[in-house]
Amino acid sequence: MTIEAKYGVPTVAMHTDKFDRVVRSVADVNGMPDLAQVFVPQPIMGKSAAQLRAYVDGKDPISGRPVMQEVIEGLTHPRSRAAGAVYDRSTPRLVEPDTEDNLHRLFLERSWTDTLPIVLPTEERVAAMLAGTRRKPGEVVGRMRSTHFREYWEYTVEKVAVNAVMAGARPEYLPVILALAATGVTARGSSSSAVACMAVVNGPIRREIGMNAGTGAMGPYSHANATIGRAYGLLSQNGQGGSVPGLSYMGNQGNSYAYNSVTFAENEERSPWEPFHVQHGLGAADSAVSVFSGVRSTAFTLGLREKHWREHVGHLLRGMDPHGPPALLLDPIAARQFVDRGGFAKKDALIDWLYDTARMRASEYWDYQLVQNYIYPRATFGEEPWASKLKAAPDEAIPMFRREDIHVIVVGGETNGYWRIMGGNYQKTESVDAWR
Repeated sequence: MTIEAKYGVPTVAMHTDKFDRVVRSVADVNGMPDLAQVFVPQPIMGKSAAQLRAYVDGKDPISGRPVMQEVIEGLTHPRSRAAGAVYDRSTPRLVEPDTEDNLHRLFLERSWTDTLPIVLPTEERVAAMLAGTRRKPGEVVGRMRSTHFREYWEYTVEKVAVNAVMAGARPEYLPVILALAATGVTARGSSSSAVACMAVVNGPIRREIGMNAGTGAMGPYSHANATIGRAYGLLSQNGQGGSVPGLSYMGNQGNSYAYNSVTFAENEERSPWEPFHVQHGLGAADSAVSVFSGVRSTAFTLGLREKHWREHVGHLLRGMDPHGPPALLLDPIAARQFVDRGGFAKKDALIDWLYDTARMRASEYWDYQLVQNYIYPRATFGEEPWASKLKAAPDEAIPMFRREDIHVIVVGGETNGYWRIMGGNYQKTESVDAWR
């Protein structure tokens, strides 16, 4: 789209057939419904050169016409330009009155929910929710989109409040939900790798609204944790204009983390280190929420053994895909073991050690599919640190991750020293106090 729209060069977009609806939708909402699209069968991953050549020499599975004929026509035939197309991105404030059962069915049929039962957002309930913030209902909170190929949608305080009501949240939770909305990071990303988000809350707000940082913090045992995370997902799919499988959501297997976006409070009181939000520029007395995207993988273990804990942690790190950097979620017992056995009195010292420990042979690193897809092109253009990794000898041990992409958070109730590594990308930390 960029090549054709910005530079005026005739272009034919080639996709696999599984993306038929979504790519046509993306072209349409970006005002280019006549963009030439050609399709080949899925999959292409793991296919030989001869098999891929057969795709190109064969027929488009969508249209039934020869692929190369469509390519040539797309580059040489004139198109019927849709000049000045305007797309209505507004949504009605109210729906027509109906019975409760019919309204629940309507919300479900229009994909306004996560398919679980909701609290219907009546005007009275939304007004009660809005009492949780001093911000005006019509104030714009932010903008969001499911992928960087789609257009941004913007949403107001009132629209965020509507989704908070639907999720079953309470008015005192609204500042946290608004802060999540203000990050602009969608919890309904459309990557085919089926990503979710993770939200970590710090500061006094945790205790004020009863968030759980201890036993069961990452489970279904806290009303605040559960409904704040659910509201984040609902406001994301509705605030960005939808999240419909096959159309605006392409996650291959889906991701159950997305039901509440792995939302929890950090156990600051039992942590041996400074809180996560303090690491990112806020004061200890400030309240904040931090968001990770691309959450889709996890590894776990119990404690740190006396003899081989370094090797054990190294194995866990090397078991992660190197395109998804690690966030260590440590029960306080495990956190103190890192201090006692590793001497990591400062969190930065632990992160330095993790960075140096997470290494693999260069040839193995470059053989990962996601590294080939997303890192290799950047390396060939000279972007560091990947350009230097590309120059490494095949058997040279190179860092799997950038140091700044490794994070450590303390959560858990000390019933045992279990801990996990969550693969995900830190995005930003947003003040909650600004949305009170």
